[in-house]
Amino acid sequence: MIRKLLLVAVLVTATLAILLRIPLPEGAAAPEPPVLLEPLNKAEAGSANLVSIQPYLTSEDYASVERLQRKLRGYLTQGRSAGWLSEQTLVVFPEHIGTWLVAEGESFLAFRSDSTTGALFWAALGNLPDFLRHWRDETAADPFAAALFKSKAGAMAEQYQQVFSTLAREFGVTLVAGSIALPSPSIERDQIRAGTGAIYNSSFVFFADGSVAGPVRKLYPIDSELPFTQPGEGPLPIIDTPLGRLGVLICADSWYPQAWRQLEGAELVAVPSYSSPDGIWDRPWGGYNGAATPADISGRDVGTLSEGEAWRKYALAGRGKHLRAGINTFFRGELWDLGDDGRTTAVLHGEVLQGERRDGAVISSLWLVEKNNGN
Repeated sequence: MIRKLLLVAVLVTATLAILLRIPLPEGAAAPEPPVLLEPLNKAEAGSANLVSIQPYLTSEDYASVERLQRKLRGYLTQGRSAGWLSEQTLVVFPEHIGTWLVAEGESFLAFRSDSTTGALFWAALGNLPDFLRHWRDETAADPFAAALFKSKAGAMAEQYQQVFSTLAREFGVTLVAGSIALPSPSIERDQIRAGTGAIYNSSFVFFADGSVAGPVRKLYPIDSELPFTQPGEGPLPIIDTPLGRLGVLICADSWYPQAWRQLEGAELVAVPSYSSPDGIWDRPWGGYNGAATPADISGRDVGTLSEGEAWRKYALAGRGKHLRAGINTFFRGELWDLGDDGRTTAVLHGEVLQGERRDGAVISSLWLVEKNNGN
């Protein structure tokens, strides 16, 4: 009897080991909505521009770094074909676009899961020795997620830089590469390095020569992030670009006056964001989460404004009207069970411009025309 049980255990283990090595086949991509090219204002010859790329990404796009790079290259190619990319262009991708590289290289089982929980489970099994090593000493509220991200952090940092440094060079643009969850990230000799300790939701800026600046650490993680990420302590950097002095506020940071005060002197602000679940922009706004509500917020707005109206009143569109320009970019697609929503929003010399709210890829251009020239 014992021999039979041992034989079954060996067979199950061997089968699982084989399954964990089978990658997701390339196959044909699922049909997606056509890409919308959306000018937010009138172009003017020789003017610089901010380009928001709201990609439509699925979990399968993260099966390999090559797939992700190919998908994002397609959006930039369309922007270039429209005449929207130049050395005076700042491209902004959404929050967490690099975070899901945690699934890169895992077996087809992770990508056939119905939930992020299932996908992360298979990813942990695929990296079991490193996962267990980190999990054993992990102190985060969600030790499973934290241990998994730490076990893949080195590869994630390298892949993230490979994708966005290559694209910035290839298209000759400055690029805000959304964000990625990494433990204590830093830049050493122009390379992004994952450190040890707490995980931070961080953004980086890539230049046309492939070099990188950052990190920008999210100051105000929301409730769903806090179990495995740490609030950044600042100060937020202001980065010199060909278009002017740039600040980056990762999603919820754009709702807090304390974060805005750290960017005094910035002419331009990029806000890479992720808004979830599906349809949330039509629902009553539930107020702030993850940190204390700022003193300038009207309590009457909670439950009265919609989520989308609150974004317009209290995020970039409400707090960034003093800027030369700013743009807020959202993530769309089908990532397991996460859901998404959002609408490209920009400010230009105090005026708010919003793009189409659409469950599909949208490429939006905001031209930095002077005040007296109109839109």
